[in-house]
Amino acid sequence: MSLRRIGVLTSGGDSPGMNAAIRAVVRTALYYGLEVYGIKRGYAGLLAEEIEPMSSISVGGIINRGGTILRTARCEEFKTPAGLQKAAAILDKHGIDALVIIGGDGSMRGAVELSRICPVKVMGIPGTIDNDIPGTDYSIGFDTAVNTALEAIDKVRDTAYSHERVFVIEVMGRHKGFIALEVGLAGGAEAILIPEVPYDLADLLDKLHESYKRGKTSSIIVVAEGAARAEDVKKFLQEHTPYHLRALVLGHMQRGGSPTAFDRVLATQLGHYAVRRLLDGHTNEMVGLEGGRLVSVPIEYIQTTVKTIDVRKLELANIMAT
Repeated sequence: MSLRRIGVLTSGGDSPGMNAAIRAVVRTALYYGLEVYGIKRGYAGLLAEEIEPMSSISVGGIINRGGTILRTARCEEFKTPAGLQKAAAILDKHGIDALVIIGGDGSMRGAVELSRICPVKVMGIPGTIDNDIPGTDYSIGFDTAVNTALEAIDKVRDTAYSHERVFVIEVMGRHKGFIALEVGLAGGAEAILIPEVPYDLADLLDKLHESYKRGKTSSIIVVAEGAARAEDVKKFLQEHTPYHLRALVLGHMQRGGSPTAFDRVLATQLGHYAVRRLLDGHTNEMVGLEGGRLVSVPIEYIQTTVKTIDVRKLELANIMAT
C-alpha cells in the first residue's frame, strides 16, 4: 500500500521535545508529498475524531516549546476491543494510511494492539522523561528533565551548604530510577535511592555519620519517587540524627520547560526517521537511538524485554561520595 496520508498524535505524559518531533514528522511528510493530519489529545482525541490537516505553518516556531501542541490525554476506552475497533474505523474513514505515535511505554503498547487489528501502518517514537523504553538509549524529554532537576539541585546545594543541612530531594520515576541516577551522579549527591536496587535506611544513616566525621556539614540525597518518599526518608533520618533535614519534591516541573539542544536534535532525527521508515515500506516499528546510530525495532519488542539501569553508575556515585 502506497502512502498518501499520515496521522500523528502524542499520548500519555508530555515530555519536552514532543513538539520538535511533531515538527519533524510534519515537515518530512510534506517534503515527500504526503498529507499530514494531526490528532489532538492522543487516543482519546482519535476516538473523538479530533483530526485536522497540518501544514508547515502549523509547526512553525514550536521546536523550542515544551509540552505538545497536539495536547495529550489518557484513554481507557482505547484499551478495550470495542475502542480499538472504533479507532480503526475512524482511521479508515479519514483515509489515514499510517500513524506516527509519540509517547511512552503505554502509548507504544496501544500502538501494538492497534496494529494487530488495523491495516494502517504504525510507527512509534519514544517520548517520555522516564527513559524506560527498551530499544533506544534515550527517549525524548529525558535529557531536559535531568537538566531541569539538576538545576534545582545545584541551587538547593548552595542553601544546604550555607545552613549546614541535609536535603532529601525526590525526583520523578515511579518504576525506574533513570532520572534519579543521572541527576544524583551529575549533582554529586551523597546518596541515591532507586527502585531497582534494594537499600537500607540504616545504611544511609551510617553513611551520613561517616560524612560528618570527615567534616561534611551538608549533604544531598536524591530519591526516585518509586523507591521512597522524600518526607518518609527525612522523618526516619530526623529521628536518628541531630542533623537539620529538609525534604523537597520537584514534581511535575521536571516534565515542562524548553527542551535542551540534545532533545531537540534527537526528536528531529527520530521524527524524520520514522517517516522515512514508513516510506520505505516498514510498519509496526519503534525508532530509536543506540550507540549514536538511528535504529528501529519491532514495536512488540517493548513487551518482551525490560530496560535495565546501569548499576555501574550507582557504584561510581558511591565512590565519588566517599
